Amino acid sequence: MPARTLSTLFVCLLLAAACSRGPSATENIAATPPAPAAQPAAHPDDSGRPKIVVLGDSLTAGYGLLEQQAYPALLQQKLNADGYGWEVVNAGISGDTSAAGLQRLDWALGQGDVRILILELGANDGLRGLPISEMKKNLAAIIEHAHEKHIAVLLAGMEAPPNFGPEYTVSFRQVYRDLAKQYKVTLLPFLLDKVAGNAALNQSDGIHPNVEGAQIVADSVWHVLKPMVDSLSGGLRPPEPPHDVARGGPMPRSAPSAHSLPLVR
Repeated sequence: MPARTLSTLFVCLLLAAACSRGPSATENIAATPPAPAAQPAAHPDDSGRPKIVVLGDSLTAGYGLLEQQAYPALLQQKLNADGYGWEVVNAGISGDTSAAGLQRLDWALGQGDVRILILELGANDGLRGLPISEMKKNLAAIIEHAHEKHIAVLLAGMEAPPNFGPEYTVSFRQVYRDLAKQYKVTLLPFLLDKVAGNAALNQSDGIHPNVEGAQIVADSVWHVLKPMVDSLSGGLRPPEPPHDVARGGPMPRSAPSAHSLPLVR
């Protein structure tokens, strides 16, 4: 198990605490929005564009941010800027566990021509100390259901809070590696890489990314998402300029590498 600083572990614990639907000490710092009584109704799909659905919790929902500042909206901006004719659907609900995500999966994937599922769930399971086997079973069922519909999956790894002991933490982390290997899906080891633990990149609760932090999260996701979109675009992106012209243009901006990720809500 790689070494962790005390500050990072403390941030991980706070991250997990904020994911709870029930009362927690963290709620005295920043009120967590109540979970919706019912999932939102699927809006009619009239765009005809291929979809990327982001199924997650408060980090995906964009806690404390405007809708256009959450990382799914920033992914949409990147797609638009690069000329992709794709649409991102934010299916994040604060407080969701892997079981809750599985329960609303049919709604999440009923958004038209869904080609990619970004799966960002599990931190709330870790907060509650739920059996790792159950979380793995739920995440596996979501991946299998997506594959049955010929939907590619990008799996965002999470981390458990350290208060359940190192064995639980290591086993929890390994679930995402094992699922990625078993189902041959793309793995982003940690969604909050380069953001967690950095006060300048988080809101006042020290837990949720601020505007700048959300940009970094979007960059990390885009780094692994873009190759998936390219492979599935089917001509939906304008052709690249001729090679000799492209060589004379500006060098592309480098994207951050995907590292192993700790917690998400």
